[in-house]
Formats: sequence, structure tokens, C-alpha cells
Amino acid sequence: MRANSRQRSAHAASLVQIFCPLTRQLAEAIEGILNARGVAVVIEARHLCVEMRGVERGESETVTSCMLGAYRTDAALRAEFMEPTRPTA
Repeated sequence: MRANSRQRSAHAASLVQIFCPLTRQLAEAIEGILNARGVAVVIEARHLCVEMRGVERGESETVTSCMLGAYRTDAALRAEFMEPTRPTA
């Protein structure tokens, strides 16, 4: 990843925001910089605002994803990308 995209990612992540818009912003930035045929971004994050209050519940973790281009239109490609992120039983 080029320095410019790392800087954009770091800047977007430093802003207090909801995870879904952050995921989309990162995907769109990568797509714009690389001119890729498809971009897939998955973010797993913890809600520190919940943890800082002493609540230690599993629900404080969330996973968001954004699929653009080929990852949005090609179900097989999307499934291949998402397979490693599936929880194991």
C-alpha cells in the first residue's frame, strides 16, 4: 500500500465515527487509488466506549464489510474472500 493510502486510512480511522461509514470510506479510497476492478474491506473492531465503562460483553465487538466492483457482482469471488473471516465452530 502506498504512503498516501496509509495516511488516508490512518486519518479515517482516527476520526470518531460509526464503523460502516469507515469501512466504505476505506474501500472507496483503495478503489480510487488503485483503480482496481474490485475491492473488499472487512473491519473487525471493538467498541472501546463500551469497554471503557467496564462492560465486558461479547457484543462490544463488531465486523463490517464493504464490497465494490467485482466483489459486489461476483458471488463466487465474494465467497472466496469471505471464507477466511467466517467463525469456526
